[in-house]
Amino acid sequence: MSKPKIHFSHANSYPAGTYRQLFELLGQDFDIQALDMHAHNPVYPVQDGWHALVRELLDELVKRYKEEPVILVGHSLGGMLSLMAAAARPDLVRCVVLLDSPVVGGWRALMWRLLKRTMVADRYSPARFSARRRNVWPDPAAALRHFASKDIFAAWAPGVLQDYIEAGLKPHPEGVQLRFTRENETAVYRSLPHHIGSLVAGDFPVPVGFVGGTVSVENRQAGLDATRALVGEHFRLLPGGHLFPMESPTAAAQATREMICALIGPHLSLCGGQPEASLAG
Repeated sequence: MSKPKIHFSHANSYPAGTYRQLFELLGQDFDIQALDMHAHNPVYPVQDGWHALVRELLDELVKRYKEEPVILVGHSLGGMLSLMAAAARPDLVRCVVLLDSPVVGGWRALMWRLLKRTMVADRYSPARFSARRRNVWPDPAAALRHFASKDIFAAWAPGVLQDYIEAGLKPHPEGVQLRFTRENETAVYRSLPHHIGSLVAGDFPVPVGFVGGTVSVENRQAGLDATRALVGEHFRLLPGGHLFPMESPTAAAQATREMICALIGPHLSLCGGQPEASLAG
């Protein structure tokens, strides 16, 4: 019996390999695939509103799954790309699970739209940090020590930071450097869409659920009213911050599985519904 298919999209600056533990846990019930790195293919440049990045995701879905609808799960950047892809091509999507990907709507969206036209926008986004982030080290061990000394990474579950190091570095003349460039990371932050609120207004064409961190700064900044309006009862918070999938992969995997069951459970045998094989024909 085939497993239901998940296509996962990662957060800004964290290649898919960073989520190895989450993938292994979800892989017990799902066939999970992901694009290694978003925002690095020049065919799909980072532009305001991320329209080319959405097109990249849609092209990936068609190429991988041959028009078969799949479950989209996305963290942060990946959640917004998944949501926009579902709005554009709902025929390719069974449901969307947003992992700490809050919808920026209302006055916040208007404010962000105006700020992006000024030189002060970086003050209100992570771009103020990513633009000058250190990105070269003499060796992987030095990079590991660098990140491990920071509170945000110290909160990660054992082994996840090592996965990030293995997935996120490449050779450099002076040692190793980040594969996900700080220039592209910063460009993603600076081009954050301001139109998502209007995009999801009214009835969304596929079921959507949200799982977020209780102390996520991103959720506090974006506000959660627009997200709650979109997902309704399919809203859940887990202990942790914006990077809770790295902090608690087991809890994140369980919550994702439960959210998928809540969204489309009657059609999944693992949720007590119909087997995938019988649905396929």
